[in-house]
Amino acid sequence: MAEGSDTDNSRPPLKVRRVSLDTGRENIVVISRHSSALRPEIFRGFSRVELKRGAKALLATLLITDDDALVGSDEIGLSEPAFRRFGEAAGSLVTVSPAASPESLDAVRGKIQGRAFKPAEIDAIINDLSHYRYSDMEIAAFLIGSASFMTSGELLALVRAMAAAGTQLTWPNPIVVDKHCIGGIPGNRTSMIVVPIVAAHGLTIPKTSSRAITSPAGTADTMEVLARVDVSAEEMKEIVAACRGCLIWGGHVNLSPADDILISVERPLCIDTREQMVASIMSKKLAAGSTHLLIDLPVGPTAKLANATEAMRLRKLFEFVGDHFGIAVEVITTDGRQPIGNGIGPVLEAEDVMAVLANEANAPADLREKSLRLAAHLLEYDPQLRGGTGYARARDLLESGAALKKMQGIIDAQGPSACRNDIGRLTFDVRAGGDGDVSEIDCLQLNRLARTAGAPIDKGAGIKLFRKIGDRVEKGQPLYRIHAYDQAELDLAVAAAKRNSGYAIGARHPASRETAP
Repeated sequence: MAEGSDTDNSRPPLKVRRVSLDTGRENIVVISRHSSALRPEIFRGFSRVELKRGAKALLATLLITDDDALVGSDEIGLSEPAFRRFGEAAGSLVTVSPAASPESLDAVRGKIQGRAFKPAEIDAIINDLSHYRYSDMEIAAFLIGSASFMTSGELLALVRAMAAAGTQLTWPNPIVVDKHCIGGIPGNRTSMIVVPIVAAHGLTIPKTSSRAITSPAGTADTMEVLARVDVSAEEMKEIVAACRGCLIWGGHVNLSPADDILISVERPLCIDTREQMVASIMSKKLAAGSTHLLIDLPVGPTAKLANATEAMRLRKLFEFVGDHFGIAVEVITTDGRQPIGNGIGPVLEAEDVMAVLANEANAPADLREKSLRLAAHLLEYDPQLRGGTGYARARDLLESGAALKKMQGIIDAQGPSACRNDIGRLTFDVRAGGDGDVSEIDCLQLNRLARTAGAPIDKGAGIKLFRKIGDRVEKGQPLYRIHAYDQAELDLAVAAAKRNSGYAIGARHPASRETAP
């Protein structure tokens, strides 16, 4: 077939040119205002175009340039994401036509006006999202419309559609356990301790995690300090077959692909409603083939859940979805009043994890204890283990070094990470403004400060904690240390910490004076 013979004769073709523009998820194409084959004014009123070559088609947002050095008059420039997804070589001839918005957007508009989605409409929306047919603005419209209200029927349809849109894993084992924390608590990297404990016991725990949404580190971000997390589905199966467990990024395995697209827009908008949270988590667990799932709901004044009532409502949503899809869901509430561990940010949190696994004397006791209790719940799913012995078994596996050995096996199986893993050398100590006891710690504020310092994009940025609730402090003593790579980011974080350190220092209790050194 001669090149270009499959193009639309009614519209002259343009040559594909790869343009070095990283446009995130969005497909962006560029034409010259002086295009000899395509008059830009044709597209007035259209923000989206369709590229075609044979049976292959791509929807993209159109930009027009006056710089003929960027795109020639007989070319169309494809941004890096668009070029990768279209999959045609530079120089290939394509036709370009105005394209209407996806039909599923009509359902989004109806939702904004107060109408509930039909299951078929949710299927169409998730299909269009998964194929990158929505712009970020349109994704935001879907998220905000859904945040206003979502029925139980819509939630079930959303979970099913999101799980069905990507890879769906099956395992030869009758029991496949998993755990998930809803997040919001800095340093809460229990999964990286629970997985090697449970896998060392012999249960299968293929842990897939998201990257951070509004926090300075997700499990995938922190594990990436130690090992590669962007493995394929086939590699994942090999790792789990060899190690009984893994700690990988779910996005690369293509589990619930629409979820990572939604998360990327939720992050800057700070949208994290109950229904969207449950749909995100449960769609991935359904796609991952989990049979038994433990959900950790931290509760505290500055956590995602402020009180027991909010936790109960969310627990019932998880149980409702789990029952519908045949996943045994156990939901527990945990203390969310303050950070877990001593580090906030990927490298600092990875140090805490490895200190616990290595049974180091200075390992954070709160991270160790919480991880053991969560692991105990999962171990109790083993029918061969006597009831009530899960905690003792988890502790034995940790203290014997079996969990550390298993973690090293998982790291070796996943392969070395290519990311930077040194701690940010630029630092600033935030100090107590007076004497007393630490009475409150604002988890949300510390998350913001660590993100401002550069985490999780900069793996070694974040916060090293020196004091927790109940600790006595003297005026001028450091509460925590901010780490950064970039001076401008450090300056911003320091300025924010000076406005609000995130710590409240109360009057010193008599007991504190008695125990003073």
